[in-house]
Amino acid sequence: MFTENLMIALSLLAAIAMMTAAALKGWQGWLAFKARELESQRGGSDQGNPAGMARIEIADLKERIRKLEAIAAGVDL
Repeated sequence: MFTENLMIALSLLAAIAMMTAAALKGWQGWLAFKARELESQRGGSDQGNPAGMARIEIADLKERIRKLEAIAAGVDL
């Protein structure tokens, strides 16, 4: 009787351990997928895409110049 209950308990513990391991492996795979997805959206490198960064910086400078010219001309934005 005791060994039968022990075998059932050990079998259930092994099944739970296997399901937990499978769930953990799936979770790690999902996290890796999301990390690759985010990296591809950022341009593929840790520092970002240099050409894209330069275009953003140039656009920002052009906007600042436009605002300064409007202020110098006395135009409200």
